[in-house]
Amino acid sequence: MRVAYDSRPARTWNGVGRYAACLLDALGASRLGEVVETREPRRGQVFHSPWIEGAPLRSPVPSVVTLHDLVPLKRPGDYLRTGLRFKLCYLAVQRATMVIVPTRTVAEDAMRVLDIPADRIEVIPEAAAPAFRRRSAEEVAVVRERYGLPDRYLLWVGSMRRPDPRKRVAALARAGRSMPLVLVGPVSRWARELPGVQVTGAVPDDELAAIYSGAHALVFPSEAEGFALPPVEALACGTPVAACDVPALREVLGGRVTLSDLDDLDALVRHAEGLSRPVAAPPQWSWDDVAVATWEVYERALMLGSPGRRPSRAAERSAGGAGRGRPD
Repeated sequence: MRVAYDSRPARTWNGVGRYAACLLDALGASRLGEVVETREPRRGQVFHSPWIEGAPLRSPVPSVVTLHDLVPLKRPGDYLRTGLRFKLCYLAVQRATMVIVPTRTVAEDAMRVLDIPADRIEVIPEAAAPAFRRRSAEEVAVVRERYGLPDRYLLWVGSMRRPDPRKRVAALARAGRSMPLVLVGPVSRWARELPGVQVTGAVPDDELAAIYSGAHALVFPSEAEGFALPPVEALACGTPVAACDVPALREVLGGRVTLSDLDDLDALVRHAEGLSRPVAAPPQWSWDDVAVATWEVYERALMLGSPGRRPSRAAERSAGGAGRGRPD
């Protein structure tokens, strides 16, 4: 089977980009079949868009779309400027042959909000990339010197190219704390102007693994997530995690991280500062596992054919239990 794979997001430094790049590498290493990097569905027997922005409204071949979350639909007031674009993207998701989601939480949202039947949804969790492992004291010392990091610090990781209300980075910067806060990820002016924080910008994965390893804890204040890779990456590097208690995080990492009430970021920071090592291991689920599970979805999509010419019930109205879960 030949799969046409839209690899455009793999060049971005965010969770969707990480997913697209890691899955592409794992599919290539698996030798399960041919994968062609293209945005043109006709170049494959099945087309996979690993982001909703690449999902075709009408695909000439069976299509698979990865739906990472439905936050713009669930929080429309925060995403007014991109509302129409997202509306068309979600219509394309409704028309896909199969939809991959990272958690049962997102699967339930897809069934409830988009009216996608359960038998067209497959839950396939994500994983930490191979680079994310506990690094030596020497590697940690190198990144501390390179980026001027303090001996003890709290860490936040993610894209800061534009403010994302659900990430609450600015609110985290204002929360009371006794340790420095280091923010890692692509950055624009608004983030550099946050008071009392240190911003590194985007860093290579090996350096990020060392920054994770040297942190006292990762602090994760998001109030809405579909999966959340930074906590998984931090645990893979042996670093404790304090996060807000949201359904997807509870599903993926319940019992492995400290979860705090959404409405109290001061308490979240206190919990982070009180954490210690050793930490629980992340879920034993690799990108090789993701590739095998994803290829099974391609095979199913090829068997089902393309429903792209018939919109779902929700699409017709608005024009504008999930698949089997994977083990921890």
